[in-house]
This record gives sequence, C-alpha cells and structure tokens, in this order.
Amino acid sequence: MVARAALAVGLLALLTIPAWVTDPFALRLLVVIAMYATLGVAWNVLGGYAGQVSIGHSIFFGLGAYTSTLLFLHAGVSPWLGLPAGMAVAAVVAVLIGFPCFLLKGHYFVIATAVLAESFAVVFSVWEAVGSALGLQLPILDSSLANFQFHDSKAPYYYLSLAMLALALGAARAIERSKLGYCLKAIREDEAAAMSLAINIRRYKLVAIAISAGLAAMVGTFYAQFVLFVDPPSVLPLSLSVLIALIPILGGIGTLWGPVLGAAILIPIAEFSRVYLSGSGRNVDLIVYGCLIMLISAWRPMGLLGHARRDEPGGQRV
Repeated sequence: MVARAALAVGLLALLTIPAWVTDPFALRLLVVIAMYATLGVAWNVLGGYAGQVSIGHSIFFGLGAYTSTLLFLHAGVSPWLGLPAGMAVAAVVAVLIGFPCFLLKGHYFVIATAVLAESFAVVFSVWEAVGSALGLQLPILDSSLANFQFHDSKAPYYYLSLAMLALALGAARAIERSKLGYCLKAIREDEAAAMSLAINIRRYKLVAIAISAGLAAMVGTFYAQFVLFVDPPSVLPLSLSVLIALIPILGGIGTLWGPVLGAAILIPIAEFSRVYLSGSGRNVDLIVYGCLIMLISAWRPMGLLGHARRDEPGGQRV
C-alpha cells in the first residue's frame, strides 16, 4: 500500500514538473535523462537479461535517427511513421549482426560489437546518400504534435520522453514475466544448462537483440526530432555505445529500474561538466565515469540496484 502511494506521488510529481520548472536547461536535462534511461532499458534487454554485453548500440540508435530523417526528407513520410520504420530497420540489422556475432562469447563478442559500431560510423561518414560527414538537417516546421516539432517550450518533448521511457519499461517488465525473460536469464547464467533444457539459444538471443535494437532506434528517431540534425559524430560514435552500456551497469544490470537510476546519476554529470566547465571541463565526465565504474566494480559489481534485488526476501539474482 505504501509503495503504491509513493509511486502515485512520484508519477504526479513527474507529470507536473513542467508547471513549476521554468528553466529551459533543467527541462532539457530531464528530457535527456529520460532519453538515456530508455536507451539503458533497451541495452538491458540484451546485456542484462540475456547476458550479451554489447558496445554497439549506437548502431541501432543511429539507424533510427537516419531512417526517419531520410524518409521525411526524400519521401515526405511523417516522423511518426518513420519511427516504426526505423525500429524495423534496426531490428533487421540487429538480427543480421547477431547471426555471426552470437558465435562469439565473452570479450570476443564485446570486441565484435565495438568494431561494428566504429565501422558503421566510418561508412556513414563517407556515404553521400545519407549526407556523409556533413549530416542531415531537418527543416523547421510549425510547432505541432503532427509535425513532431515544438519550438515554444520543451514540455511536449518532456512528456513524449516520459511516454517513451514508460513504453520501454513496460516492455522490459513484460519480458521479465514471460517465458522469453526466463529463457534469457537461463542463457545468461549457463548456456550449456539452458541448452540441456531444449532452449533454442540462438533464437532467443536474436529475439533479444531485435527488441533491444528496436527500442534504441525509437530513441534515435526522438533524438532526430529533438535536435533536428543528425550526423555520424552525434548519433553513431563509439562513445555513445559505451555510455549506453555504463548506464545499466552502474544502476543495476538486469534490473528493471537500474537504467533509470544510472541515467539519473551519469547524465547530469555529463551535462553539468559540459555547461559549467565549458572547454576547460572537456572529458571531465569521462574521468568521473571511470571512477564510478571502478568503485561499482569493487564495491557492488551488480550495480546499485543489482544487490538490493538479490538481497530481497525470496529474491533472486536477476
């Protein structure tokens, strides 16, 4: 009862934030936190539940951004239709990547995903059909929900980012309670044992990476409409893949709310160091990230929420 009341109060506070937060930077920060929390949830489907640690999720984020943008610029397709199209493209590419990469295990899989992420960035940087290194600029349209553009206030972006995060959390929760979730956790803990139970390991891994990629692409489309510009350094950098992975690792890998907590800690560090330290603070956030990860690795290897979930009465390591 108390937990439900606290949840209701928290939801009410989140929904009323634009009414009392007037600082544009603060509202933008909340949008970015929700965006990265959603990316963390997306990564968690593959890296947390299935145990396949990826450093290549910038690929799917970038594909979502580029697909919706290209469809709008060349075919006049609404970003709202470009969003599911981007999710579908990312899911297909993820499955194609998964077929060879899932033959690798451990750090070999991590290295493969990192190499692919860097390769996609290089290809898009020289591919003239997608704007090459110059990127793509979206035209400024009238502020409206139909155009997916809002210029007078960032409040609509805030509510859309919350809806996006709620959708991702709902999907993750459904996976946790489904046969898919139990099979993914079995694969994570012991692939040989899972195989002995007649679990089709490759098929479930492919499903996990497809779902994970689709959710990441959804955020990519949102980002493209948020900034109205996409280019390889902004949507396909390897550093983005690293940050996406660090968020759930810090908050609690394999937990539902871990990515939200991780984003709430890491993203403000990055934004405040960028704004208030300006050029003198360049890469300060990376130094802080490194220190946090070393502390978490030594103190709470499963993340801030990972041990709390395991230590619950009757709880299990998830």
